[in-house]
Amino acid sequence: MTDTPLLRPLRINEAAPDFAARTTRGQRRLSDYRGRWLAFFSHPADFTPVCTSEFIALARRQADFTAIGCELLGLSVDSLYSHLAWLKDIRDRFDVTVEFPIIEDPSMVIAQAYGMIDPAAPDSASVRATFVIDPNGVVRAISWYPMNVGRSVEELLRLITALQTADREGASAPEGWTPGAPLLQAAPTDFGDVLAGDDAWYYRPGSK
Repeated sequence: MTDTPLLRPLRINEAAPDFAARTTRGQRRLSDYRGRWLAFFSHPADFTPVCTSEFIALARRQADFTAIGCELLGLSVDSLYSHLAWLKDIRDRFDVTVEFPIIEDPSMVIAQAYGMIDPAAPDSASVRATFVIDPNGVVRAISWYPMNVGRSVEELLRLITALQTADREGASAPEGWTPGAPLLQAAPTDFGDVLAGDDAWYYRPGSK
């Protein structure tokens, strides 16, 4: 069960609702991931083409997420047995083993608490929602994709790395930032500092 479900969609910088659930890797609580970054994502249904492409890609890049201190946690409203059968089929057909847990949520309690299912939706399929949750359990980024378009694993890795680097350096990541590129320093808020700077006082690339 989750804590008291929110009556509105989650927002960035809010605490992620805790829950306990069965997964393909045993019982999990969201709070088990405190102290680590987490990419928590939903998929519409098992045994579907776009979801299969995403899970193969995520499984193949799991070591890259581990390298930046980020765990993966999936969810759909399908049953645990459906998840297990799907993962076995992915292994048998594509020679890819999905190591990260997938939550079963047949009651839709977790999906609804996170806004993964619209209360007015005609069926129980969850959209492709991704929540990037920081080590303190705070939602730091949210993305939504329609059912017929897959997410980019490369962009998810870039996003998490950018959040970590911006936090560590006390700076901001510009458009298309990748590791090793300059960050942006905060713009001055004092008029004297503005006059003392150059013409681009509001746009100050910093160190890498």
